[in-house]
Amino acid sequence: MVSDRVIIEVDKIVRTLFAPAITVRPRPGKEFPEANLSEVERCHVIGLMRVDHVGEICAQALYQGQALSSGNSATKDALVEAANEETEHLAWTEQRIQELMGRKSCLNLFWYSGAFALGVLAGTAGDRWNLGFLAETERQVEAHLDSHLRELPPRDLRSRAIVDQMRLDEIRHAEMALELGGGRLPVPIVVAMKLAARFMTRTAYYV
Repeated sequence: MVSDRVIIEVDKIVRTLFAPAITVRPRPGKEFPEANLSEVERCHVIGLMRVDHVGEICAQALYQGQALSSGNSATKDALVEAANEETEHLAWTEQRIQELMGRKSCLNLFWYSGAFALGVLAGTAGDRWNLGFLAETERQVEAHLDSHLRELPPRDLRSRAIVDQMRLDEIRHAEMALELGGGRLPVPIVVAMKLAARFMTRTAYYV
């Protein structure tokens, strides 16, 4: 029924934005001792992890929007599988922010709404473009996580382990999307996605 589907989707939104995320896999890096960071380093790591957390908020919204508007069951299953792992990423980054005594972005509802709209738009374009959008998103996230690995203090093994595992998962998600028939997006759309991601990362680092 339509009403049941609406309730399920609203529940997903509430859980993503307001409930603690749940992880099945052990959090990477939890076995490492806490690094002795300076105040400047701690604030920088919090900013980076906040950006990563917002990225996972957006991933949940994208996948939800894409799955909602896709008419292909195989595509929906792939999106649900990826979303489950992104939920774990959400939990890992949230826990790390708490450990560092930081806070999550104040604009999470804004990030979620925008990403959800993009996901619905991608889903209505057909599976080839839907999956292509997923693959390109994951490629850009991989590059973004690579940059964070370069910026994180080398001795902060806890944060580095989280980002490294997230990066490996994103690579696998992109490969999965391409194997299912994802197409290469037109250059203007790729550029627009990069510009939007740059705005998000620069804003979420502080707010």
